[in-house]
Amino acid sequence: MRAFACLALSLLVALAAPVHRAGAEELDLELVLLADSTGSIDDAEIRFQRQGYADAITDPMVLSAILDNVYGKIAVTYVEWGNDVSQDVVVAWTVIDGPQAAQDFAQKLMAAPRRAFGRNAIGSALLKGKQLIEGNDYTGLRRVIDVSADSANSWSGPPLETARAEVVASGIVINGLAVLCRHCSGRPVSYDLEAAFAERIIGGPGSFVVSADSTATFADAVRKKLILEIAAIPPRRNLAALEGPKVRFGAAGETAVD
Repeated sequence: MRAFACLALSLLVALAAPVHRAGAEELDLELVLLADSTGSIDDAEIRFQRQGYADAITDPMVLSAILDNVYGKIAVTYVEWGNDVSQDVVVAWTVIDGPQAAQDFAQKLMAAPRRAFGRNAIGSALLKGKQLIEGNDYTGLRRVIDVSADSANSWSGPPLETARAEVVASGIVINGLAVLCRHCSGRPVSYDLEAAFAERIIGGPGSFVVSADSTATFADAVRKKLILEIAAIPPRRNLAALEGPKVRFGAAGETAVD
C-alpha cells in the first residue's frame, strides 16, 4: 500500500511538472501578471496600476533578483481582465534579462489602450493565465500566475474554486495582490480581502498574497511581490530587506510583517 501511494504521488508530481517543449527557451520563471480592469477601476486607475508595475519591473532590486537566478532571465506577460469574455493581453510574452528589456516592457505597458471591461470573472482570468503559460515558447523552472484585484468575488465564467483547482493541479502557483486603497480602486467593507484571497484565490506551494493599503504603498507592494516571485524566497526566510506591506503566505498559513 505504501509503495502504491508513493507511485501515485510520483505520477502526480510528474504530471504537474513543466513540460519541456522542443525548442522552447529555458529560463527561471514564466510569470503572468493578471491586473484588475473591472468596473470598479476607471481609466485613471488603470494607468496608476500600470505605472506601479512599470516602476517595479525596472526597479534595481527586481532586476537584481532576475539576474541572480540560475538563467538570469524570466518571461513576463501583462493581462488586464474584466468579465468572462474580456481578458486583454496588454503586453505579450517578453523575456526580461536586464535593464533595457525591462524598460521596453514598461514602455509598451504604458502605451497600450485599455480593452478589458466588465464585472469580476476571476476564474476566467485564471484559466486565461494557464492557457498563456501552456501555449508559450518558454520552459521555466517555475510557473506563476499573479492576480491583482480589489475584490475576491467572481460573478461570471467558471467557478473560482474550479478554475483555481485546475491551475494548481497543472503545477502553476497562484499569488495575489489585494488592492485595498480607496483611490486606486476601492476596499470591500463587508469582509477581510486579504483573508479572502488566501482562502479563495491563491494556491500552490509557497503561494502568498501581498496587500496595498494606500496609493503610496501600491508600487512598493508590486515591487515586493515581484521580488518574492522572482527570487522564490521561502516563507520562513527573513524578509527584513524588503520594505513594504504585509505578506500572507497560503501554504504555510503564516503572516510576515516587515
